[in-house]
Amino acid sequence: MAWYVYLAWFFVGAFGVNGVPHTVQGICGNRFQTPFASPPGVGESSALVNVIWGLTNFAIAGVLGHIFFPSELPPPWSLCIAAALGALAMALWLANHFAKVRNAAPHP
Repeated sequence: MAWYVYLAWFFVGAFGVNGVPHTVQGICGNRFQTPFASPPGVGESSALVNVIWGLTNFAIAGVLGHIFFPSELPPPWSLCIAAALGALAMALWLANHFAKVRNAAPHP
C-alpha cells in the first residue's frame, strides 16, 4: 500500500478526535476554543460555531476514510494503527494545548 494511504488514515484519526471536544462542548451549550475565535485557538467561539466545526472535522475524517478505504474488508491492521496513531497524536496535542489555554485564562 502506498505511503499516502497511511498518511490519509493518520489524518482520519486526527480529524475524528478533533471533532469530539468541539461537538460535545457545542451540544452542551458551552463556548470553546476554535480556530475562528480571536485570538485563534485561544479565544472562545459560540456553541453553534463549535458544533459546526466539530461536525466539519467528522466530515473531513469521513471523506478521507471513504476516498482511501481499502477494497478488502476488514481494513488491514496497519491502516487501523495509522488511524489510532493519528488519534493519539491529536488527543495528546489537544490536551496539552487546552491545558495551557485553560490554565492561563483568568478565573472569576
